[in-house]
Parts: sequence; C-alpha cells; structure tokens
Amino acid sequence: MAYTLLIGGARSGKSDLAEQMAARSGKTVVFVATAAAGDDEMAERIRHHRANRPAGWTTVEAPLALAEAVSQQDPEAFLVVDCLTLWVSNLLGAGHADDDVLAAASGLANRLATRPGGAVVVTNEVGTGIVPVNPLARRYRDLLGRVNIATADLAATVRLVVAGRTLDLPGV
Repeated sequence: MAYTLLIGGARSGKSDLAEQMAARSGKTVVFVATAAAGDDEMAERIRHHRANRPAGWTTVEAPLALAEAVSQQDPEAFLVVDCLTLWVSNLLGAGHADDDVLAAASGLANRLATRPGGAVVVTNEVGTGIVPVNPLARRYRDLLGRVNIATADLAATVRLVVAGRTLDLPGV
C-alpha cells in the first residue's frame, strides 16, 4: 500500500483529514509528529493535539530523524506523518544543508512508498504567497517546495486541501 500526500495552506484541514484517513484504515495507527515545543504557544498546540488523538494510537516524536522513525515502525501499521513543514524548519534550524534535507526527503519518500501498512503525509504549500523579504525565509520556501515535489513524486495520491475540501492532483 502506498502513501497519500496532503498539501495545502495552514489551517486548511489537512491534519483532520489525515486523522480521519488513519481512523478509517482499520489498522494500528502510529502518529509521527515533527513538532518541537520551542515556545509556550507551540507547547500548548502540541498538548492539544495529543489530547485529541485516539487513546489507542501511538505517538512518535521525530523532529529531526523522520525517515529513521518511519523505518522503526511496524510495517503493517498505518502512519500519519504530520508534518513535513515543521520537519524542514527543524532541519534548517539545526544547520542542515539544503542537499542533505533533500536527500533525507528522498529517503523518507522511498521508505513510505514501500510500507505495506500505508501512510498519509501532511505538508504545507508555502509557495503561493508573496516572495519573502529575507534570505532565510526565501531559502525555506524554496527548499520546502523541493521537498514537497520529491515527496509527491512517490505518493500514490496527492490531494490539495483547501477549507476542508480536497482536490486530487494528477501526476505528471
């Protein structure tokens, strides 16, 4: 079973849809979270998300070593990877070079594509707004765009999520 990539803007309904897909899978669910509590607001968001997940789900924290975390899970479990957006930000903040981030994203996509249990991956589309004014923000936008492409290339399904509605995006 291959994976689905959900892409859209912030607060568009991607995470809710990912959780619905996991609940409907009928499989053991592992939620692989990439968020790190860098401030009080993010700590509260993480607490809220944890509290709202079904009790039977396992949560794995993987702010940096995402591909490794995916590899360590039961191959038959259904994975929710939420989200690539924070993962790329975490890697940049930890000083990783762009080429290393892209290599990690390719490795992640390959691991996800071969999982028999299936997965859904959440990411933001950050390239549809204005051009950021500073070099780091432009670097982040460009790198996340490239990570999203690498992840979409191996996904069985790519869905654009806007206002809680989805549109399947065809391959090239």
